[in-house]
Amino acid sequence: MQYTEIEETWHKLSLISGHARRDHDFQFTSLAHLLNKEYLRDCYKSLKRNKAVGIDNVSWEDYGRKLDENLELLELRLKRKKFKPLPARRVYIPKNDTEKRPLGISALENKIVERGITWILQSIYEEDFLDCSYGFRPKRNAHQALKKLNDLITFQPVNHIVETDIKGFFDNVSHEKLMEFLQIRVKDASLKPRKRFL
Repeated sequence: MQYTEIEETWHKLSLISGHARRDHDFQFTSLAHLLNKEYLRDCYKSLKRNKAVGIDNVSWEDYGRKLDENLELLELRLKRKKFKPLPARRVYIPKNDTEKRPLGISALENKIVERGITWILQSIYEEDFLDCSYGFRPKRNAHQALKKLNDLITFQPVNHIVETDIKGFFDNVSHEKLMEFLQIRVKDASLKPRKRFL
């Protein structure tokens, strides 16, 4: 069977998932090559079109006007390790009546690359996550978690329910430890971010 470039990339992601599922100690050493033009095009098309623009002030429509040229240049910069993500634009949105929550809005090319790397990492780590984990996972949501909890307390003996929330977790988590954790499975030096971007 002949694959187009994007079909080949998605086939490779499927193979990566299979390796991750079969061998939880398997280390992936060559992943960056998946970030080719057609894969990046799929990443671009998957983005929401009406989202706020980042520090580059480039909208989804603006980038799409010269999509082929933009993606070729992006792929070239990624291959040559010349891609440098722009800083996120910081905005504050209401958290409640008195507090605001900081939100970082990525530049469009950052979003494209972030989406591509997210899909690659998901193909690995979705195979490692426990079935009882629902937060920030594809095709999972809070309603499913509540249904699971309801089923557990309805059909099994339960003595305690504990609810916890780590305030500002992503603002306070050690990025160094997080990167060390990711490098247990992903050994591709091309995907290792420079410290200044953390």
